[in-house]
Amino acid sequence: MEIKNTVLELLEEICQTDVVKENLNIELFDEGLLDSFGVVSLLMGIEEKLGIRVGISEVDREQWSTPNKIIAALENWA
Repeated sequence: MEIKNTVLELLEEICQTDVVKENLNIELFDEGLLDSFGVVSLLMGIEEKLGIRVGISEVDREQWSTPNKIIAALENWA
């Protein structure tokens, strides 16, 4: 639960909208909510708040395209 809440809080801040908490299957890149700079900010926040280090080269855009997919990837990582 900590991963989910932290990711959603980070995404809300980075994307500057709470739609990421309302629709966990929203396509972040397709909707223009997340770009490469946002991904870097997200990874830095994940490392800082959760202690999970994910390299930018390890982020597959398809596997990180929705809040649910990001949460699932991190839960498998941890």
